[in-house]
Amino acid sequence: MSEVVYEETATMIAAGELQSFVPFGREHCRNHPNAFNLQLRELQPASELWASDAAAGLVGSLQEVSLQERERECWQLRKGCMGVKEECVEFEEELYVAGNVVVWSQGSRTQASSVYKAFTVDSPVQQALWCNFNVPHSKKKEEDVEQSVCIVQSSCVNVHSVTGKDFISPLPFQVSKAWATKFGLLLERKNEGNDAHLVSPGELLPTVFSMLHPLDEIAPVVCKPTGMFEGSSVQYVCDTSMKIVFTCCKPSIVVSYDTVQGIHSVWTLRNVTNDERSAVLRFPAEAAGTPLGGMASGFLTSHLRNISRLDSPAGSGPTGIYPGMGTSYIVGSASPLHYSALHSHHNRIMTSSPGSLSKTHSQNISNMAALSRAHSPGLAAPSYSSAARFNASFHSSSSRGHHDVIPSPNNTVTDSILVPEMEPIIPDLCMEQLWSETLTAGSRREMSSQASKVFLTSDVCENRYLCFLVESHQQLRLLKFVESNDTSQLIFTSVKTIAAKDAEPLPTIDAMLVLEACGNLVLYTGVTRVSKVFVPGLLSPPFGLTNHLPHLSLAVENVSTPTKAGSILLHRLDEDVMPSPVTGVKGHHIKHNESTFLEDYAFQPAAPSIQSIRDPVSNRVTLELSSGTMLRISVPEIATSELVRKCLQAIRFILPKDAAMKVLVKWYNIYNAPGGPSAHAEWNLFVTCLMTLMGYNTERLTWTRNLHFEGPLSPVIAAKKARPSDGGSDEDWESLLGSHYHRHINSQSTCGPVNNSKTCNPLINEPQDTTSDSSPSSSPLLVDSSALLFPHIAALFYVLHLLYQELQLDELQRAKASSLVCLLQQLARDLHLEKYVDLYWRDYPLLIDVTENCFIEQALIDQMPCLSILRAEPPCVFSWLSGCLRSEENLPFPYLPGICQRTRLLVLSYALYILGDENATTVNATKYLVKLSAGQKSCAIEPQSRRQSSVVKSSTEGLAEQLVVWLASQGFTLKDLESVPFGVALPIREAVYRCREQPSADWSEEVCVLIGRQDLTKQAHKMTLAKSKTSVGSGLSLEPPVTTEADEEEDGMSDIIQEVTGLIWSQDLRVEEVRRLLQSSRHVRVNVAQLPEVSDHEYIEVKENKLLQLCQRTMALPVGRGFFTLFSYHPVPTEPLPVPKLNLTGRALPKNTMLDLNSGNIDVPPNMTSWPSFHNGVAAGLKIAPASQVDSAWIAYNKPKSPELANEYAGFLMALGLNGHLTKLATLNIHDYLTKGHEMTSIGLLLGVSSAKLGTMDMSITRLLSIHIPALLPPTSTELDVPHNVQVAAVIGIGLVYQGTGHRHNAEVLLSEIGRPPGPEMEYCTDRESYSLAAGLALGMVCLGHGSNLIGMTDLNVPEQLYQYMVGGHRRAQTGANRERHKSPSYQIKEGDTINVDVTCPGATLALAMIYLKTNNRSIADWLKPPDTWFLLDFIKPEFLLLRTLARCIIMWDDILPNTEWVDSNIPQIMRGNFDPSQDINEDTMMQAQVYIAAGACMALGLRFAGSANSDAFECLYVFARNFEKTMSFPNANAVQTGFYNLQTGLSMILLAMSMVMAGTGNLKVLQLCRFFHKQTGGDMNYGFHMAHHMALGLLFLGGGRYTLSTSNSAIAALLCALYPHFPAHSTDNRYHLQALRHLAVLAAEPRLLVPVDVDSLKPCYALLEITYKATKWYDETTVDLMAPAMLPELHLLKKVKVKGPRYWELTVDLSKETQHLTDILSRDGVLYVKLRAGQLPYKEDPQGWKSLLATTVNHRHSGVKAFKPEAISTFTSEPTLISFAELFCKKTEGMKHREDIQVLFSAMLYECVTQECPEMLPTYIAIEQAVRALRQGDLVQTFSLWQLRLVVELWDSRMQRAPSDRPDTLLTSEFLPVMKNAVDVTLDSWLRDNSSVLRSYMKNEGLSREARSVMLACFLVYRSIPSLKNTDALLQGCSSLGDLLSRSGQLGIPFRDLLRLAPVLFGSGTQTPLGFPLL
Repeated sequence: MSEVVYEETATMIAAGELQSFVPFGREHCRNHPNAFNLQLRELQPASELWASDAAAGLVGSLQEVSLQERERECWQLRKGCMGVKEECVEFEEELYVAGNVVVWSQGSRTQASSVYKAFTVDSPVQQALWCNFNVPHSKKKEEDVEQSVCIVQSSCVNVHSVTGKDFISPLPFQVSKAWATKFGLLLERKNEGNDAHLVSPGELLPTVFSMLHPLDEIAPVVCKPTGMFEGSSVQYVCDTSMKIVFTCCKPSIVVSYDTVQGIHSVWTLRNVTNDERSAVLRFPAEAAGTPLGGMASGFLTSHLRNISRLDSPAGSGPTGIYPGMGTSYIVGSASPLHYSALHSHHNRIMTSSPGSLSKTHSQNISNMAALSRAHSPGLAAPSYSSAARFNASFHSSSSRGHHDVIPSPNNTVTDSILVPEMEPIIPDLCMEQLWSETLTAGSRREMSSQASKVFLTSDVCENRYLCFLVESHQQLRLLKFVESNDTSQLIFTSVKTIAAKDAEPLPTIDAMLVLEACGNLVLYTGVTRVSKVFVPGLLSPPFGLTNHLPHLSLAVENVSTPTKAGSILLHRLDEDVMPSPVTGVKGHHIKHNESTFLEDYAFQPAAPSIQSIRDPVSNRVTLELSSGTMLRISVPEIATSELVRKCLQAIRFILPKDAAMKVLVKWYNIYNAPGGPSAHAEWNLFVTCLMTLMGYNTERLTWTRNLHFEGPLSPVIAAKKARPSDGGSDEDWESLLGSHYHRHINSQSTCGPVNNSKTCNPLINEPQDTTSDSSPSSSPLLVDSSALLFPHIAALFYVLHLLYQELQLDELQRAKASSLVCLLQQLARDLHLEKYVDLYWRDYPLLIDVTENCFIEQALIDQMPCLSILRAEPPCVFSWLSGCLRSEENLPFPYLPGICQRTRLLVLSYALYILGDENATTVNATKYLVKLSAGQKSCAIEPQSRRQSSVVKSSTEGLAEQLVVWLASQGFTLKDLESVPFGVALPIREAVYRCREQPSADWSEEVCVLIGRQDLTKQAHKMTLAKSKTSVGSGLSLEPPVTTEADEEEDGMSDIIQEVTGLIWSQDLRVEEVRRLLQSSRHVRVNVAQLPEVSDHEYIEVKENKLLQLCQRTMALPVGRGFFTLFSYHPVPTEPLPVPKLNLTGRALPKNTMLDLNSGNIDVPPNMTSWPSFHNGVAAGLKIAPASQVDSAWIAYNKPKSPELANEYAGFLMALGLNGHLTKLATLNIHDYLTKGHEMTSIGLLLGVSSAKLGTMDMSITRLLSIHIPALLPPTSTELDVPHNVQVAAVIGIGLVYQGTGHRHNAEVLLSEIGRPPGPEMEYCTDRESYSLAAGLALGMVCLGHGSNLIGMTDLNVPEQLYQYMVGGHRRAQTGANRERHKSPSYQIKEGDTINVDVTCPGATLALAMIYLKTNNRSIADWLKPPDTWFLLDFIKPEFLLLRTLARCIIMWDDILPNTEWVDSNIPQIMRGNFDPSQDINEDTMMQAQVYIAAGACMALGLRFAGSANSDAFECLYVFARNFEKTMSFPNANAVQTGFYNLQTGLSMILLAMSMVMAGTGNLKVLQLCRFFHKQTGGDMNYGFHMAHHMALGLLFLGGGRYTLSTSNSAIAALLCALYPHFPAHSTDNRYHLQALRHLAVLAAEPRLLVPVDVDSLKPCYALLEITYKATKWYDETTVDLMAPAMLPELHLLKKVKVKGPRYWELTVDLSKETQHLTDILSRDGVLYVKLRAGQLPYKEDPQGWKSLLATTVNHRHSGVKAFKPEAISTFTSEPTLISFAELFCKKTEGMKHREDIQVLFSAMLYECVTQECPEMLPTYIAIEQAVRALRQGDLVQTFSLWQLRLVVELWDSRMQRAPSDRPDTLLTSEFLPVMKNAVDVTLDSWLRDNSSVLRSYMKNEGLSREARSVMLACFLVYRSIPSLKNTDALLQGCSSLGDLLSRSGQLGIPFRDLLRLAPVLFGSGTQTPLGFPLL
């Protein structure tokens, strides 16, 4: 690295943006109610406080406080980094600490500071710092970073995160300093002075600890030193002499200082490895062998001493150590070590080791226990153990000798070991040593001083340094380091020192500011000195912070005149880079100028001097002055112009590092001289500087001499004064180029520019003017070959040429390319690169002046390194892309990595998409691109033959998709695409357009944005967003309808989203009708006419009896309501859940008098409302959507105060389990609820918890359930009095938790429980049926669908045992645990030895059905056939026939067919035929059997087609329902025989089956049936039937139409539990089936409603879906069209779902790949975002599609454009840009009258864009039109637009050749392009006719006059692809005919069509070709 290159006096730069600095926190604290203010207020009464004298006192004391606090205030600044996007303004953050207050504020240069957060803590803040903690992500592997502020107090660390989380971590020791690292906090333990000599070195406690997260345990850090000492073993950081002085996150390093040896070390900080962990935790071998007593004393005395000496946060008492008996006593210490209340993470690896036997001991253990003073009262025991853990785990690492401090003959410990074994604390982080200072013995004394500052910096050539400021030696040491190739390690290379008093880095400008001992501020980049920094205010004595601006301007005005400054600028260039060509006089003259310059700057003694530098942020630092004030200054950047910045990047890339460094430093000084040029003159200054450094004499080159840049005025004056008019042009360089190009004419005159030069160019010095009077052409201009950059001219030229090509590809940067081209053409001409000069002339024909040359000897040119990389053919990116379009072979295009990114992107995009090479972006990239590497000597081009290999051609669709995905992955956005020139961008736009048509569902969000599919973007975005409370999905607010408050509190159904239901059922009010039918919160109307003979009293009884009947219905409604409102509500966490009342009162019509059942007139059953209340609670709880934010506190918060609502709350708990929220309930709360002994609560809780843990085999839940099931408890356990219903619920709970697991033990217990005999004694005598059924259902769930594959259960004979339970037989002897329990028989029921089939049959039947569900096992199914003789039939209860038929059918799942024939086939043969009258047939039995068998088959049909809305199944069931209904409505003999109850049961089951099939569809026929039964309230219509009918209604509108039923095994099991075909007779009936199980149907519900939502309006809408079913054995692959919102079939049946056109953009979800995407969409309320195509209207507004824009053009093929009125545009597109365009350019206005043709053209373009669905093409159309117009009018000044037109035409041609017959699939499909192309051809051909001789001369390489070198010639050459032909003549030799000429097309490199046009010119004839062909 170069040393200090420049002498100090040579340079100086000016600092900018001076402002006084006062930490914002200080101002804020003045007004902050901190501790002092508050104390004062507490002492004085309020009245006194505001009295005048007291107030004055308050002010005085406040001032004192602020002075005291000023002493211990501190602050730090950093670059703002919270949630800020790149384009947002840069701001600074300040963290200010004073006393107990920490203020975090933010502010930027443009905005005043504001407080972000302020914290006040209890004790004085020791330190506050920013720290990021890593929080592991639950689903993904990567970790989330949580930004936080850590506030260190003496006893704890407060951590406050940006997201609002607050933690307090107690500290087990005093912390001296905390450090932020990549992993979390590092804490240094405070080390007392007497530590070292009292404790032997081997037994020190660790000194450095880590805290990876505030909730983690504080763990010691281990270190791995390198070198001779310690043999590189791993050990705890115990060295008290090691102090941390610096930490850094990136790279993750720690710098430490050894206070004893006086050296600094650098360590890398990383996670500890398992080996290191175990090495540290393993105890030394020799220690393990010694007797415990012998070793422990030495350890523990020292440890306990160590502990006792630690400072206590609570102020420890006096500590003494008394020798005696060889042990230490501790008196009255309160060490923080004792109260570590940290909880260890479960996931830490616990390593046990023999040494952990050593235990802490003390003979005064009571004292010890008393010491632990934790913050919370309950922490005494853990805190003691924690201290012991610190001891036990920390002595282990020391392998050195153990010395006893107090010698004593009997150092034994025998009886005093009282502490239990401790587990060691596992270390998390390891510090591995990378480097340490090396000191010679002599210099040891002088070097031992700790660095006061350490920081990282880098220089402009990207070398990185670690810097130590050693203040005592006034030295800055720079340690250079590099990262290893895999970036895992840092390698430290060399150390340099700089004399410095203070220093700070300036990261954004790769430099640092150094304060020298003399008080000078100097800028360094790395170890290279750049210049002094001049701070204007520090010159003048009267400088004050308040009014420094006037002084500042005066001070600077006196400094120098522009000419002086200019001379210094040039002197810098001359003196250091090259010997001055002028006489010595010049040098003296300049030195004289310079001395005056510096004298003016002399620092005056009275002025304040700079004491120190602090708080660097970006390029700003704070200077602390001797006067105590602070100044914030900014150091200027290396360049403000983007172009200069890019050129500097390229220069740095290609030059060797030392040369690059010199150039950059030189440029920095010139650019930033005090009062240097303003930004707009920057480029001109840069060109002059660069050319001077190359050896050019810029004063003698005309074009550089005319470059204007301002004199160095101070920025302050420049703001006030207008620029002086110096006789030259006032325009700056860019606008000069942009205006009329006069410059090339001016340069022709010999005198004009020379005379101007004296005044307009301050860079030119007086003495030199004498030499420049002569004309520029009078003597050859030599280039000085000794200049610094002279050897690198060729390399610099080449990289700048590539940069020029890069700029051409960006519309926003292209103006800068014209600035660069002047420099390039000069260099190209001097390097004799004719083709390059020609290329530049073609691009900018008016700019390039070809006359002036500078002379460089050819020999020197040949010697230039890097010349070989210069290609003879200049790389031109447009020609390369054009070659791709013409399918020509191209050489790989050169590019600069990191600088020419756009070139790389576009070249590879064309290679991929146009050439069709799939691997272009990966393995084949080198075929198309060649990287330039710094200092590269040659650039080998692969042979052509190899280049063509392995190009895989692919379909265009696949390529388009690949291209778009690749571009998005490279960070290419729509904004970037807009800045790509229109011709180059066209293929990419085409690919985007294709992908937009056929997007893939799994593309990332970036790809969707790029192709302009906001619908997909929104969909992708939703995955990461939480739902908002009232919305269907994020950002989409689908509010429930606004209803009156009365409604709101009443019916509990107001959350159904009407925007969706209104679309599904748009023709009627069926949802309102369902709400009316299911509401139970309003009183019912009782309408009974009073007959004349009925007395008033009797009439009241009649009315109340009628009310009781109606209340049976009301009480049954909540179950159905729960299904209807399923998952429709997101609760507000601060409000309890609204539960509608269960209203059992009535109003008697016509007088509307109140009726109440509690009047005592009639008998009302006790506890009648307990179960209905439970159901009401479940219904309310089921409204809560699974995605809601529900936590344990909210669940407890909903607990009602009044005991009568306890049943409702029990139901609410069960509902929370069904929607999965009960898992969040704390175990403690569950215990609380169960210990209350409330039966309902226990039932709800057990069923809820089990549902939430469905199929998980969760052990804690299993324990919970087992307590309630005597059979699962050991036989000797205490008998618990568990209510019967709770036992039933617990048994079902076991089935749910172990669903589908086939768990053997549970299966065995449940199998025996089905046949559990009554007893012992009085137990288990009532409601046995429900328990047996529950055991059967649970057994079925445990072995669900396992069939004969029950692993390890063959000895149980499950099917045979179940068959026995079903048909009866001898009871088997009880085995095992149950034998004991059933020794004593029941005192109530005597059953004998046979099985009571009435009890066991239902459970066993359903268990068999569930075990063999869908297995199609015929042998098992045959067991379940109904008997085929009358005799046997008499033995079976008809009800059981229903169950058997149902069981048999669902086992033979695949045989179920949706027709009446199949249902009838289940009825045995003997019932179908004619009956022999002689047979003794019980007709009642026969009729009942038929009803039940038919109902069972219908039930099976309902399960088989649940949720499918299968029309055949529905029609079949509907036929049976109507038949049953007729039989009941018009009773005949059959009906009487069958009985109302049996018919009603059958009908209810069929109704439920229909609801299952049509679940969620709201079918009108089923709704009519339900409504019919709703009105049937009299007679035998009991509570159970009402429940069945309203459950059917709820299932029909499941979840408000958003949910339907699944047919998975789990769902079928849940439905069998819920729809068990025996309904309760009254509201307290649980004899046959527990009522709570009715709600389990929710477990079968799944969301399958797809709701299209318009992405622009965020409103649900209609969209056409195409659904493709997979082929099955019943049907082939089928496609069905649905109008969404629609219920999808089950996803496993589907192949794909597609949103069809033409209204909306197509979107396909392919389910054959994966279903997760669609499942996610459906689970988030099914919101599928769709985007309306331009020109289309939604179906709601335009159902037939007659109003669309395209409809007008159907009959008039070409009149579409005329019929299109621009005013109507807003009805067809919502794109604001298009509407504005139509408004401004397509309407007839006053200003547009004479431009009617343009207006028509623009309207046509707009029409084309809208109908073609590519509005983004509008700018392209306009650009093409403007280019053609400019060409025709001769207004073109550059040929760029011709290049673009050429690329457009070539793309069109390539597409036409590929598909000439079809419509070519390009974006420009109209007649527009041919018209434009023709216009260009006509214009160029007419020019050719007049100027063929000019073209001929050009092609023969004859010299052309300036007039002849016109813009049109350049346009012709570019558009017609004519190469720069030097050897045309040679190629044309012997070319006599057109055929010969065309055959040489390839050699000439001119396309065929263009060659035909050139033929007349080449043959020298007129306008006709030799063969008489007219021009094409």
